[in-house]
Amino acid sequence: MNAATNPLHVALALAAAGVPVLPLRAGKLPFGNCRSCKDSVCGDRPNMKAAGPCQCPAPCHGWAAATTDPHVLTSPPWAPAWREAATVAYHPGGAGLTVVDLDNAAAVAWARATLPPTRTVRTTRGEHWIYRGAMRSSNAVRPGVDIKSLTQYARWLGPGSGRMAVLPAAVRALLVKEDTTPAPGEVDSSLPARATWSREVATGCRHTERYVRTGLERGLTLVRARTESGAGSQAFGVARFLAAQHTACPGPCGLAAIGEEIVTAAVLVGVPEPYARRAVANGLETAVERAA
Repeated sequence: MNAATNPLHVALALAAAGVPVLPLRAGKLPFGNCRSCKDSVCGDRPNMKAAGPCQCPAPCHGWAAATTDPHVLTSPPWAPAWREAATVAYHPGGAGLTVVDLDNAAAVAWARATLPPTRTVRTTRGEHWIYRGAMRSSNAVRPGVDIKSLTQYARWLGPGSGRMAVLPAAVRALLVKEDTTPAPGEVDSSLPARATWSREVATGCRHTERYVRTGLERGLTLVRARTESGAGSQAFGVARFLAAQHTACPGPCGLAAIGEEIVTAAVLVGVPEPYARRAVANGLETAVERAA
């Protein structure tokens, strides 16, 4: 399908396959909001971060206007946009997908050395790597790399090639952003309330207390050792590894208490508490998803 020759036909085919779509004007940009939605006075669409009452029939609000409804796509309010459309975009998160947008040759080389192979689509300057699974969107997670999923659109450039893989932990970990750990005495993080793992919160764990404590202490040592940078990413990895050890337990295993100990260790070496909590939560969640 060539999105440049007949964008509406391409959009309808994608919508029939369950992929939410929207038109893009020249410059790869969505159409601007209508007068009723200018400056978000309408409250924005209900599926945006700042959910509002807007039910505008026109393709307003960028990615949030993407739809699979053929009646909406072919409706009179959308007709002017399709007449001016240069190409088609789709909402990856709405289709349960994540696009790793690699903007240059260096980013592509990094992905080939770091990420598991998946469906690949060539772009003007690089490649889109598409994975099954949605996540939060974020730009510039590393040089030349953007994550497009729940709150962004991606330009449709064809079906690509290769078998689509499940969204890997390595991509989720890219959102664990942190600056270099501040020097002693300059830590802005507030120390979270200390919580420790014990058998009282792990009544359904199949492991001995010694096994759990030994693994946890080794993990905390790894986090504490990152006194310069990377403690947040290390916390993500430790949380993911420790949670994976309990996927066969009948539960509960006290993973929340384990997570709190990892968060505390990361904060003590300078990771802002919100970053630490996000890294640990993502690590625990990733282990559960992989087991499922």
